[in-house]
Amino acid sequence: MRDGPLAITDIIRPHLQHPEFAFLSACHTTVGHASSPDEAIHLAAAMQFCGFRSVIGSMWSVDDEVAGQVVSAFYDNMFDGSGRLDCTGAAVALHNAVKKLRKEIPLARLIVFIHMGV
Repeated sequence: MRDGPLAITDIIRPHLQHPEFAFLSACHTTVGHASSPDEAIHLAAAMQFCGFRSVIGSMWSVDDEVAGQVVSAFYDNMFDGSGRLDCTGAAVALHNAVKKLRKEIPLARLIVFIHMGV
């Protein structure tokens, strides 16, 4: 982050109004910290606990170029007929993005992303 690290306590503050969707394209956003391997809290879970209905995060290291391609293909499928972002279709949009890119990118580089929520 440009102004310092982002802590879970920064996310759970009550300043967010009706959070619906987050796409976390950084590495290991659905993995806890090494110093507390049994802890279930990670960045994606914290975002869900504070009200985000749908969160996509990564389980492993993410290649920046691949992440950009996945995010672009993902958002191609995230808007409804009126042009409005529809977070209820996030799991399907992620599936379709990976399915589309499998022809160009090895699957092992694409499956780092997981969806949590609706």
